[in-house]
Amino acid sequence: MKNWFYKFIYATAIMTVLWSCEKDEIKAVMKTGTVPMPTLSSQTVVLTKENADKDALTISWPQPDYGFDAPAAYTVLIDKKGGDFSNATSITTGTELKKVFKTSELNPILLKMGLKPATVGDIDIKVQSFLGGSTTLNSAVMSVKVTPYLDKLDLSTNWGVVGSATPNGWNGPDVPFYKTDKANVFVAYVGLLEGEIKFRQDNKWDVNYGDTGANGTLEAGGDNIKVKAGTYKITFDVTALKYTIDKLSWGLVGSATPNGWNAPDVALNYDPSSDQWRAIATLKDGEIKIRQNEAWDLNYGDKGADGILEAGGDNIAVKAGIYLITVDFKSLKYTIEPYKVWGLVGSAAPNGWNGPDAFFMPDFGSEGIWKLNNIKLIDGEIKFRQNNDWGVNMGDDKADGVLEVGGANIVVKAGTYDIVLDFSVASKPTYKLTKK
Repeated sequence: MKNWFYKFIYATAIMTVLWSCEKDEIKAVMKTGTVPMPTLSSQTVVLTKENADKDALTISWPQPDYGFDAPAAYTVLIDKKGGDFSNATSITTGTELKKVFKTSELNPILLKMGLKPATVGDIDIKVQSFLGGSTTLNSAVMSVKVTPYLDKLDLSTNWGVVGSATPNGWNGPDVPFYKTDKANVFVAYVGLLEGEIKFRQDNKWDVNYGDTGANGTLEAGGDNIKVKAGTYKITFDVTALKYTIDKLSWGLVGSATPNGWNAPDVALNYDPSSDQWRAIATLKDGEIKIRQNEAWDLNYGDKGADGILEAGGDNIAVKAGIYLITVDFKSLKYTIEPYKVWGLVGSAAPNGWNGPDAFFMPDFGSEGIWKLNNIKLIDGEIKFRQNNDWGVNMGDDKADGVLEVGGANIVVKAGTYDIVLDFSVASKPTYKLTKK
């Protein structure tokens, strides 16, 4: 009898412990229907370049009731209509419960998806919430009609300048002519050597023009046009068969530039994708102005420090750094923005391993493309790095044209090269060296 009593007491104790443990281990259970429930500020969005700095679309959602205190993180996904979101553009908002897209932010996303400018298209949007790193909840898919705009100009023509005075000689490719505001009047901005030039179509000799009388009038198959070394604006009237060659360069000068208030100036380069002039420059604490032809006959400053240039205006104060300077000589607006620029460094480079590097210029008409033309190298090695610093640098481990972060030095032979860096595919950046 006593044994039975002790067994009963023991069993009761065990059950009590188990019941207590079960109570202690009660776990939070997520409520059903706790996905984000977003709303859109509009289901029809028309983007225009004039409204680039304005809000275009807002996606917002209330904090879902997960049934417990959940530290959720959110991501907005955008895909073309009918897509499966496997290649969607994703924008992380953290714990924020909304995402506001500026026009200038949304437009490139739409163009990258393949939507056509000035044409109505459809996109799908959804919101994801992430809980504890293991649970992902998706909202319902919402559709929006969108109309992007073309933020790059197409000023291309099939005409070009060729000749011994041009960077690529008589074999081309030719220096391109670009469209102007006048029909069939084209313009080329080019640095020439002393030599000869002609104008031709499609990089071929089937249709070409020269000047037999050296009188500014062109003839089919006419004589080569002699030029002196310099930087020029060449205007070509296809209808009237007239042309002019005028000395023209724009540059930065001032105490903040490498050569101070004296020439040579930091050259501004023409960008046909925006019809603007740009330079990437390493500046010191100091001042700059913008002038034509490395002379003071025509120079610009900024009297009100308001981003608008005036002829003969005040010096523009700048801080030390690497900048992208953009100038629109039609509106006389300018910007000076801190910039991350790719450069070439190495024993084969003009300034060796210590730099300063030879800077590439981005191709503003093609995202992710950087170009460095007519760079003279000696026998040696090179690498590519950002902002004259080894924090971000790339080489080629397999000598296969594919770049790796911190990769091996690239061996080159002496010569003059055109070099292209292609970051358009982020997972597989490449480079190409073309010896001239």
